[in-house]
Amino acid sequence: MRLNLHHPTIYPHVCLTRIEHLSVKSNGEKILNDVNLEIMCGELTAIVGRNGAGKTTFLKAVLDEMPHTGTITYERGMSPSGIKIKTRRKPVFGYVPQKLTIAQGSPVSVADLVQSCVSSYPVWLPRRKKDTERIKKILSTTKADHLAEKKAGDLSGGEIQRVMLALALNPLPDILILDEPVSGVDRNGLKDFYNLVSQLRHDFDITILLVSHDLDLVAEHADKVVLIDRGIAAEGSPEEVYRDEKFIETFGRIQI
Repeated sequence: MRLNLHHPTIYPHVCLTRIEHLSVKSNGEKILNDVNLEIMCGELTAIVGRNGAGKTTFLKAVLDEMPHTGTITYERGMSPSGIKIKTRRKPVFGYVPQKLTIAQGSPVSVADLVQSCVSSYPVWLPRRKKDTERIKKILSTTKADHLAEKKAGDLSGGEIQRVMLALALNPLPDILILDEPVSGVDRNGLKDFYNLVSQLRHDFDITILLVSHDLDLVAEHADKVVLIDRGIAAEGSPEEVYRDEKFIETFGRIQI
C-alpha cells in the first residue's frame, strides 16, 4: 500500500523544494551561478554534467554544508482551505555516498553495521530480540533483510549500496540524496539499484535527488533531468534534455 505522506496532519512531509538564485563562490570565483529549480516529491530528479561542472557543490549547498547565496524553501502541500503550507524546520535528509569501503575479511556482519548506526547498544553483546526485529525491518525496506548475517566485507558493490540505502531511509527522509551511488557496481547491480530507487519514490512519495553518469538508466527512470554546467544549462524530461544542444555538446547524442 502506498503511504499517504502528503497530508500535513499525518506527516509534515516536504512536497516541494524551491531553490531560487542559488550561487556559490570560492576564492572569488563563481562555482555555481544563479541556480533556480523546483524539485517535487514523488519524483526522481537526476543531476548530470561533466566532471567539475558543480554537481557536488550543488549537493553540498542543498545540504547546507557549503556557504551560498540565494534561498531554499520547503513546502509541505496544501491546507484543506487550499493555502500552501511552508515549513521552517530543516528537512530530514537521507544520503547515500558513492561507496562504502569495508576491509575484506572483516568479521562485522550487516546486522552489526546496521545496529551500530541506529542504536547505542554495544554490538559485541548478545543481540536483543527487539534489535533483531528492528534490523530486519530496516533492511526489508530495500529487500536486503536476507543479508543480515552476511559479513559486510563479503558483500558485492550492489549489496552494500542496498544496505546503505536502507540506512538512508531510517528515519524516512524528506529528501533522499544519492551521490553517484553505484560507482563500481556491475551492470546487473546497476539495473537492480535503479529499479529499487524508482520504486521507492512511488512507495514513499519522497523527493529523490540523484547524481549519475549512467545516462541510459537515467533516461529510463528519471522524471526530470537537470544538466549543470556552473549553473543550469538545461532541464526538463529526459527526452527534452537529451535533445538539447548543450547536452549533446557535453555527452554526444544518446539514444533513448
